[in-house]
Amino acid sequence: MALDVLLAVLLGALLHAAWNTMIRGAENRTLDTVLVVAGAGAIMLALLPFAPLPAAASWPYAIASGAIHVAYFLLVAGAYRHGELSFVYPLMRGTAPALSALAAALLLAEIPALMGWTGIALICGGVLLLAGDAWHKANFHSHAALFAFGTAGIVVIYTLVDGVGVRLSGNAAVYTGWVFLLTALPLLMIFLLRDRPATLAYARRHWRRGLFGGACTLASYALALWAMTQAPIALVAALRETSVVFGTLLAATLLRERISALRWIAVLVVVAGAVAIKLA
Repeated sequence: MALDVLLAVLLGALLHAAWNTMIRGAENRTLDTVLVVAGAGAIMLALLPFAPLPAAASWPYAIASGAIHVAYFLLVAGAYRHGELSFVYPLMRGTAPALSALAAALLLAEIPALMGWTGIALICGGVLLLAGDAWHKANFHSHAALFAFGTAGIVVIYTLVDGVGVRLSGNAAVYTGWVFLLTALPLLMIFLLRDRPATLAYARRHWRRGLFGGACTLASYALALWAMTQAPIALVAALRETSVVFGTLLAATLLRERISALRWIAVLVVVAGAVAIKLA
């Protein structure tokens, strides 16, 4: 993997961890999730007059991705209602790379080299070790785990859909913006219909959080999708899960969650996986 692609994915991983940390520390994690998505949609609306349209061939993928991402963000909010960041985040991100790699190999005929598979295995193993540490400490919450595994399944689906769609779009940033706009509109509508006063009141109080989180998630996913136009989807999807390293650091420093020695070892395993992917 080229160095510029590697650095782009790592920056995206940091931004992804940042908005997840923000949501985990929010007073209302569900509405904070909605606000982040709405923030990303608002940024796209502001840029819309200056952005070209994605190629016509990519529109079915963008529309499908918007619907898939609605389910993804609802599951993310549910996971953080029931579990700590340092448990939920690794679990929901850790199972996705291996599944994405297998699906890409079977459906898109993208088969990584041996070093690529090694990196994927190390990242998945390190991430799941983080989750296993929570089980060992009797800090395993079944509801949080179910939401996390459901999220992982959705990650695999949108990774494949967008991996193909962005290559057809001709512009990774514009395609990403439309995906988030197509996600924000139905998600915001659901919550306005469900409880308009509460949703609007929360937005008025925390709109800055929405814009910050929206910018993070928009930039994070744009970098990942651009990388998928430059490198195999499986390698990018796995490397993106180095976000668990950043998530663990942020959980320890900002949320004051206790990080055990085993979790730090797991972080090092993930880093080793990233190095293997760089060498692939």
